[in-house]
Amino acid sequence: MNKKQRIKKNEDFQLVFKKGKSFANRQFVVYMMPRQENDTFRIGLSVSKKLGNAVKRNQIKRYIRHSMIAFSNDLKTHMDYVIIARNPAATLDFHETKKSLTHVLRIAKALPPASKNEN
Repeated sequence: MNKKQRIKKNEDFQLVFKKGKSFANRQFVVYMMPRQENDTFRIGLSVSKKLGNAVKRNQIKRYIRHSMIAFSNDLKTHMDYVIIARNPAATLDFHETKKSLTHVLRIAKALPPASKNEN
């Protein structure tokens, strides 16, 4: 994920929180906001210190980033996504994280619906 695909500034996070729509499941909350000036999607991550030490928080962020890269061809472009990890996310491995993110992004209609042969 390159620098143009990251949300880093607090003002950008706050704008997505205020003007975006939120969708959630047990592990993640996803805020989405359309931005026409972007040529691709951007992602901001928030993982609280309550989820564990720095090693665990970085692992969660790595899992989320890697999952989003896997979804990059299917995700809606011209969008800002802010993903907040909830407490149960700390116990997930990579495949469970990807499955949970797929679920919440399908709720948000950011990913196409599941096909019949997909599990």
